[in-house]
Amino acid sequence: MNYDVIVTCAVTGAGDTTNRSEHVPVTPKQIANAAIQAAKAGAAVAHIHVRDPETGKGSRDPKLFKEVVDRVRDSDTDVVINLTAGMGGDWVPSAQDPAMPGPGTDMISAEERLRHVKDCLPEICSLDCGTLNFGDGNEIYISTPPMLREMAALTKQWGVKPELEVFELGHIRFATQMITEGLIADPPMFQICLGIPWGADQSVDTMKVMKDHLPAGATWAGFGISRMQMPMAATAIAMGGNIRVGLEDNIYLDRGVLATNGQLVTRAVEILERMGARALTPQEARNKLNLTGASK
Repeated sequence: MNYDVIVTCAVTGAGDTTNRSEHVPVTPKQIANAAIQAAKAGAAVAHIHVRDPETGKGSRDPKLFKEVVDRVRDSDTDVVINLTAGMGGDWVPSAQDPAMPGPGTDMISAEERLRHVKDCLPEICSLDCGTLNFGDGNEIYISTPPMLREMAALTKQWGVKPELEVFELGHIRFATQMITEGLIADPPMFQICLGIPWGADQSVDTMKVMKDHLPAGATWAGFGISRMQMPMAATAIAMGGNIRVGLEDNIYLDRGVLATNGQLVTRAVEILERMGARALTPQEARNKLNLTGASK
């Protein structure tokens, strides 16, 4: 059981959710306000993607990230900023020639995937620790070992802690190898990502297996998607971990009731407090994670 819980709010993501809920933030101002709202509700960490303000689709434009980060830092609300570094790894084979990229492919170098991280120097950025069949279509998310080693080395050089996102056991195995190679500063920080097709399933048994494979001394959090967001949050707390909620992973507060990020954080804090735990402040989270990057 974890009695001192770091709550992360993933405020928007890059998925096709903007046409399903009016609460999903799209513009830099909306995304920054969502991060601030989540912090005021009890989140210590805001996990941030950006979207094209015109189309609502996920974007990796460094200028959009910079605007969001500047807005959050210029506010009077303290929160640990965690930027995604997962954009730019999408491969969709061409229907005419599977050896060639088709529509939807967006593949860039390891350094380019971190361009916005270098510009903004957040305290945390995500590092997706392997390749994954993403959904039932032809999309593959690609992160190769050389790419990941280069990204880990760069974030360590900049003093940004990588959140090691793991979607199945092989990802934990490779992340542990990078730790062994000295590419990840202590304590390593893992995010167990459950329920994403076709990664690991979201269940108590799966979370336990993945948690049990983490290296000694690691801090970790776990999340589930859709209706399993809160059950997996409670499971992570009971197993000694931290939690993530937010509109990136689930847009509902209750059946048929659309949520805001603030409402999801409030619900998560209510759950952990009923379990006898407390939500850590941003500064307490920094201390626990040994963050050395830029802070507000």
